[in-house]
Amino acid sequence: MESNNNQGIFKIAIGVLIGVVALLSYLFMGARNETFELQKSLTTKVEELSSTQIKLDSISRALDTKITEVKQLGGNIKELENVKAQLEDDKKKLKSDFNFSVAKYDAKIKEYENFLVVKDDDIRKLKEENGTLLARTKTLEEEKQQVITENTGLKTEKEGLTQTVASYTAQNDDLKRKVTLATAMKAINVQVAAVASNGKLREGGLYKSSKVDRLKISFIMPSNPVAEKNTKDIFVRILDQNGAVVSEDGKGGTLQFDGKEVGYSVKQGIPFENNDQKVDILYGKGSAYKAGKYSIELYSEGFKIGNGAFEVK
Repeated sequence: MESNNNQGIFKIAIGVLIGVVALLSYLFMGARNETFELQKSLTTKVEELSSTQIKLDSISRALDTKITEVKQLGGNIKELENVKAQLEDDKKKLKSDFNFSVAKYDAKIKEYENFLVVKDDDIRKLKEENGTLLARTKTLEEEKQQVITENTGLKTEKEGLTQTVASYTAQNDDLKRKVTLATAMKAINVQVAAVASNGKLREGGLYKSSKVDRLKISFIMPSNPVAEKNTKDIFVRILDQNGAVVSEDGKGGTLQFDGKEVGYSVKQGIPFENNDQKVDILYGKGSAYKAGKYSIELYSEGFKIGNGAFEVK
């Protein structure tokens, strides 16, 4: 009887021991699985952080390239520099972002990539505009050389030619520095002839006061691929040897130029055809011209577009 009781107790003990071992095995496997999942999650997080860092570094290098390219083209780099500063700030935050979210940074990266696409288009347009300006500069340089060749040896027109060359040089510099001047009109080959009271026309640039009843101011308006065909108001300033504006009572006025108000002698509307057209403007002062050297300045749409000169003896 006692032997049977001992066997029963032994069996119970064995059953309890097996249950404890099974429980420990279950707990061990659960802990192991939890550790594995944690390692997997950490590995994924590290890979996402590394990938995000690589993408931000790539965008940073692309922005540096764009800044250099736009600067060489003479464009405005302020917006690019602001975006670059924001990117560097995001890169710093990424290193200490304990609540890192790949979705949040993917959205930022997408915005940066879209910005780069827009800037690529802006750079393309800036290159096209610079190409147009270079072509126009070359044309002006060729026209300048032609004027110099045609007027070599003509002493009476040398002063007017020098002023024209200086005007071309200034225009070329402006075209190289400012894209905004691309649409400005130009007046080349500015010539001033004298019309006597009997209608006889005299040319050459040097006239007797008694033979000057009116002035005929002639020039060419070169075609401009970006200019609009419309009526252009041409303002003529005739300046005497003291720099005073010559004007007939009630015919002159004032215009705004370079932030200042300046007087003009006569204004005339010219239908601009954009075909290298020749323009003639007649001006009668109503009184005799005093002896001396006179200069002519032409303005249109807020720009100084040409110069000329003549002398009265």
